[in-house]
Amino acid sequence: MKRVMRFLGTAFGAAVLACLVLAGWALWSGGVLDGPVARQVRSSSVYAAPGVELDRAAAEKIIGNRRLVVAFLSPDADLKAACKGVHQAADGTIALMLKRADDEYDKYACALLPDSDDENFGKAFVAESMIRNGVDQFPDRPLEVLKVVAVNYDLLVKSGAVPDGARTISPSLPRYLVAAAAIAAVVLGAAGIYFGARRAGGLATARQERRDAAGDARSALGASAAVLAQQIIDLDRRYTATTDKAFARKYRRITTDYTGLLAEIAAGRTHPDVLTTRVTVLSERCAKL
Repeated sequence: MKRVMRFLGTAFGAAVLACLVLAGWALWSGGVLDGPVARQVRSSSVYAAPGVELDRAAAEKIIGNRRLVVAFLSPDADLKAACKGVHQAADGTIALMLKRADDEYDKYACALLPDSDDENFGKAFVAESMIRNGVDQFPDRPLEVLKVVAVNYDLLVKSGAVPDGARTISPSLPRYLVAAAAIAAVVLGAAGIYFGARRAGGLATARQERRDAAGDARSALGASAAVLAQQIIDLDRRYTATTDKAFARKYRRITTDYTGLLAEIAAGRTHPDVLTTRVTVLSERCAKL
C-alpha cells in the first residue's frame, strides 16, 4: 500500500490516476451500464425488440431530427422501468415506450425535457398524454404508428408544450477529454522522443569529436616522442665519446627530464596536448645541444 501511495505521489502516478478517473467517467457517461434500449436510443431514435418487425431505416426517416424516441418492446417488458432506463441516454427528448397487448398497444411516455419536474411539469404532463394519442389504430403497422407519433410531436411543438429544435447526438464531454488527452499524449510523446533523440545525438557527436581529438592528440604526441627519442640516441653517441663537461652536464639534465616525461606519458593522466608541448620544448633543447 505504501508503494502505491508513493507511486501516486509522483507526477507520473498522478497522471495515471487522472487518466483512470477520466476513463471511468467516459465509460459511465458513455453508457457502459446501459440496457439494450438505452444503448440503442443513445445514438438512434427508434428501438425494436427482437421479434418486432420494423424497417429501421424507414422509421428513422419518419422521426427525422425530432426530439423524439420511440421503443417497440417485447410483450413482457416493463414500460415504466424501460422509460426510467433511458433517462440519461435520451435526455432532452420525449420517450414513448410501446408493447403489443392483443389488438392495441400498452403505452408509457416520459418527457425528458429541461425542468420537467419543476416549472415545466404541466407541459411535460401534456406532452406525455398527447404523444401516445392514436397509436392503437395501427397495431400491426409500426411505421404508421411512428407517423402518428411524429404528427402528435409536431402539434406539441406548435402548442409550445415542447421546445422547438432538433435533437443533436454527440459524444459526451469525457470522450472529448479522452480524445484530447490521447492526442496530447501522442504529440507530447513524439516531441519528447524527437528532442530526446536530438539531445542524445548531439551528446554522441560531441563525445565522438572528443574521442577523435584525443586520438589525434595522442598520434601527434607519439610522433613528437619518436623524434625526441632519436635525438636522445644521437646525443648519447656524442656523450660516450666527448670530454666536454658542459655538454655532458646539459645532456644528463636532458635525459633526466626525458625520463620523467616518459613516465608521465606512460601514466596517461596528463592531457596529450600538454605532453606534446613539453616534448617539443625538450626536442628544441636537444637540437640546440
